Amino acid sequence: MKEGESLRIFDAHCDLLYKLWGDPTIHAFNDSTLQISIQQLINTHAKVQCFALFVPEEVPFSRRKDVALAQINIFYKKVLEEYDQIKLILTGADLLSLKEGEIGAILTLEGCDAIGDDLETLEIFHRLGVRSVGLTWNYANLVADGAKEERNGGITNFGRNVIHWLNGKRLWIDLSHASERSFWEAIEIANFPIASHSNAYKLCPHVRNLRDEQIKALIHKNGMIGITFVPFFTSQASSCSIKDVINHLDYVCSLGGVNSVGFGSDFDGIDETITGLSNYSSYMTLINTMHQYYPKDLVDKFTFRNFAEHISY
Repeated sequence: MKEGESLRIFDAHCDLLYKLWGDPTIHAFNDSTLQISIQQLINTHAKVQCFALFVPEEVPFSRRKDVALAQINIFYKKVLEEYDQIKLILTGADLLSLKEGEIGAILTLEGCDAIGDDLETLEIFHRLGVRSVGLTWNYANLVADGAKEERNGGITNFGRNVIHWLNGKRLWIDLSHASERSFWEAIEIANFPIASHSNAYKLCPHVRNLRDEQIKALIHKNGMIGITFVPFFTSQASSCSIKDVINHLDYVCSLGGVNSVGFGSDFDGIDETITGLSNYSSYMTLINTMHQYYPKDLVDKFTFRNFAEHISY
């Protein structure tokens, strides 16, 4: 396909804001150190990009809210205010109203460490634009245990309150980093669950990936799975390719997920990349490869429509 022809991309996860926070000298438009830049979004005719607020584990717990707020400030000052074509998405109507050449931006919270034990802080983040909330990152917080917490604990009482609050706002509840027990306890009560950047455990048995029953549960709850470009979530081989990514897409579809699968690249959250998927511009190569396996309508569902049609706020 020609560049831009029938091309719409909804990417459910990137860490550009974390990169901009970590190094103030980086320019969001076209810094060579970025895997996803504003110029790449524009050139590749992106339609919606989710921007995560990620607070690294080494930040003291007492400062995590401040770091998340600093990244929100960067989002407004260095992304929204500087580039007129980037439009904040607060509702499904905002997405539908995007004009030709405009790119929707959705702010997401990667783990509830930044809210501590305070629902009012979560409300502040919502008022500032957050529309998808991951309960945890890889470890435990006051909401839930993460995928790498060895005890494999579940949702706390406060975590249940968080989920009910998110349900009331019709926000996505992101289970990508949840422990298995947290996943199962959360999905029982979550109205709008997703896994923004996770692959199939059956094809690559990594603790961050989803087992068959988890994938089926998300499909049953009308949730979404974002196939991610993290190499070690994609293949156990020393290297992996775009075909390995498509294998995960195929596998989720084989479990009944043709309407529940899209992409969450994790660009700028990864140091290593899949061969052929080194940055956002590589979506063109992925889409061209997908056209060898799927009809045009299915490609559009996977790259854009599935995630877009699951927006409930």
